[in-house]
Amino acid sequence: MPKVPAFDELFHHSQESAVHLEMRDGYMRSDPAFIDWAAGKELDPVERWSDWLATVKKATSRGVVVRRARIVSEPVSDYIRFEHSVTEGLNIDAGEDVRWLPRRQATSLALPGNDFWVFDRRMALINHFDGDGDSLEHEYTDDPQLVSFLSGAFESVWEKALPHAEYRLA
Repeated sequence: MPKVPAFDELFHHSQESAVHLEMRDGYMRSDPAFIDWAAGKELDPVERWSDWLATVKKATSRGVVVRRARIVSEPVSDYIRFEHSVTEGLNIDAGEDVRWLPRRQATSLALPGNDFWVFDRRMALINHFDGDGDSLEHEYTDDPQLVSFLSGAFESVWEKALPHAEYRLA
């Protein structure tokens, strides 16, 4: 297995695109931001996620198109409600384009078993999680067949998904 480059390094070296497919209904429920949101506290994306905002803004300022698609079960989980509530101030304000696809509409799509990022349609970072949604490890690949499959899976979701501004939580 090739050495896994640092995530910000992959973003730094991207020239055209970075796409991310999320397919879980919950991630890192021990995340302090999620816990604070669930307790009704106001979240300031600039304060909480300044590194992420800076990374994406640097990439998009160089012309890199950053897209994120989320496949979600409906009715949505509390974690998805949390993600939806911070998407505008976090992802979109950083320069990402975000879309949502209800899981029922994904049945006909050939999808991989794991979430992933694809950079410039040449490199992929596959995300492995435990059953509670905590990150276990990242797997890097530049295998052309696998990257092509992942890119195609992302595009098939993207075509069916609703832009963030149009998606209403069920």
